[in-house]
Amino acid sequence: MPFVLFPAELSLWDIIQNLRPVPLAIIAILILFSLFSWTIVFSKSSVFGRARRENRNFLRAFRKAGSLQAVAIASEQFTSAPLVAVFDFGYGEIERQVKQRGALVNKPAIERSLQLGISEEVAKLEMNMNWLATVATVSPFIGLFGTVWGIIDAFEGLGNAGSASLRAVAPGISEALITTAIGLAAAIPAAIFYNIFGARIKELGTRMEDFAIEFQNLAERDFGG
Repeated sequence: MPFVLFPAELSLWDIIQNLRPVPLAIIAILILFSLFSWTIVFSKSSVFGRARRENRNFLRAFRKAGSLQAVAIASEQFTSAPLVAVFDFGYGEIERQVKQRGALVNKPAIERSLQLGISEEVAKLEMNMNWLATVATVSPFIGLFGTVWGIIDAFEGLGNAGSASLRAVAPGISEALITTAIGLAAAIPAAIFYNIFGARIKELGTRMEDFAIEFQNLAERDFGG
């Protein structure tokens, strides 16, 4: 007779319906973690997609423009682009210097303003990334706690039954396996998307660093450096 983990009449739905309070609470926490991480994934995917698209469009307009003033006017069409925020930081510093001195007299101040803009935009892009990391790290351990609890229940059932029967240990073992599976199901997507989004943030950060150099070159052409 082939070995089966559960008695024939015991379905997965029966196991879920008969979960005891602790495994049920663990599963509820893991499901909430998973839903929260997927909410972040969809939100960040939208943010990164829009940022890359708007960056591309703004950069095209920037390279076609003949002056920073023309870029400032064109930038109003691409407010979702991180590059526009970096541009605003640099252009604001240039306007202050030109208004006060009539020329660019402090190039390092412009560079610092651009770096501030880059830092601020990177911080925005990294928002909620720590939650993905938390879900990816903590969920397996929560699932492991459910596994240990289920095995303890299995041994208790075995002790109460007084004999080594599959029916005595099946509920505890099934609870252990379910919590383990749900813990991994919550952790794996969070870990994957954390790495994917991390690479995209690095890419966007590099784009902003490169743009800062282009901005300074155009500023020097416009105002004579």
